[in-house]
Amino acid sequence: MTAATLPLPADWRDFLALTKPRVMTLVVFTGLCGMLVAPVSIDPVLGFTAILCIALGAGAAGALNQWYEADLDGKMKRTQGRPLPAGRMERGSALHFGVGLGAFSVILMGLANNLVAAAILAVSILFYVLVYTVWLKRRTPQNIVIGGAAGAFPPLIGWAAATGDVATLPILLFTLVFLWTPPHFWALALFMKTDYAAAGVPMLPVVAGERSTRTQIGLYTIPMAIAAIAPWALGLTGALYGWVAIITTAVFAAMVVQVATRSTQPGDTMRPEKRLFAYSILYLFIIFGALVVDRWI
Repeated sequence: MTAATLPLPADWRDFLALTKPRVMTLVVFTGLCGMLVAPVSIDPVLGFTAILCIALGAGAAGALNQWYEADLDGKMKRTQGRPLPAGRMERGSALHFGVGLGAFSVILMGLANNLVAAAILAVSILFYVLVYTVWLKRRTPQNIVIGGAAGAFPPLIGWAAATGDVATLPILLFTLVFLWTPPHFWALALFMKTDYAAAGVPMLPVVAGERSTRTQIGLYTIPMAIAAIAPWALGLTGALYGWVAIITTAVFAAMVVQVATRSTQPGDTMRPEKRLFAYSILYLFIIFGALVVDRWI
């Protein structure tokens, strides 16, 4: 390697970028909510440690994802500025950082909280890296459907950190996030279709076309809506959560109908798809926030 091709020195901001901090925010929030709605209280120090482990585990998964997908990231405008494709870091550094961060998060969770939470955290990291990133991402347009389970684990982890077990409510929260993931990411894929096609990633709009993708967004929203309302319908939450879930899910569904029933025109700015993608993130924050407030009152 010549001096001209040597990576630029990476600084702390590059290592932070490897952890995908914006994605981590939602992961940490849903994990925290899973902990706060558990039927037992947790020591604040242990609770902070558990949330720290969830954040570190998510960061490790993000780092390992970027290590493995450095070639794809270099082909997409959205990701070309990341540390590896931009040449600010060697791939080995990202690999060592991701493995070390993941191992530390799981070990700390096991020592500070319990082995159940540590085991679920380990499964979530391995699922995201091995199942989604390595196995599914480049092979099937259903990558985000199966791989979405990785992002659905945090409520289970938070609950398990407090209780040492799992129960119906966190399983329903896992199901909600799992079913929310396809409409969320396929809305993104619709207006990022060209990027995914250039990178050779078989996202649904690239492989099956926009019409099929819009239909699938609508179909997945139906069981997602059921999962969102189920905690209240089954008597696991109060009326506050129920009404918030109904109203916010109705707004989500209305946006989905608009996306599912339209066709892209030349010069289309994809505003409905972008609105759905943005709202889908806000939707989870509202749903999980309402769950905590409902439990407290």
